[in-house]
Amino acid sequence: MSILTLETSIRVRYADTDKMGVVYNSVYLVYFEVGRTELMRANNLPYTEFEKAGYHLPLIEAKVTYKKAAYYDDLLIINARLDTEKITARLQFDYKIERDGELIAEGYTIHSFMNSTTKRAVKPPEIFLRALGLNN
Repeated sequence: MSILTLETSIRVRYADTDKMGVVYNSVYLVYFEVGRTELMRANNLPYTEFEKAGYHLPLIEAKVTYKKAAYYDDLLIINARLDTEKITARLQFDYKIERDGELIAEGYTIHSFMNSTTKRAVKPPEIFLRALGLNN
């Protein structure tokens, strides 16, 4: 089994919060994106290279479970995870967001592989498989 993981930190910006200093619900999906793109970058495939090769990873499903509030200026740790054995025409990234070892939120995003010219779903492209060492 091959599971890719990456831990990324992010500091909550004022723009991410409401008047009470609490992180907006939708911002967690942005934090998930930070974790996902950094995980791809750390595994030889920056998203810019994936797009230059003619592909996109549109979001088709997302789930966030909120455990605790995060606040302005908190230092959050985003743990992103990808089980490469479960990759088909879709792939699922799993996330946990923590502050000082305490779980703040968790969830997942599911994406499909899409040809950027035809806007049609495709099998995992060779550039993706090669970057992750899955084209054996």
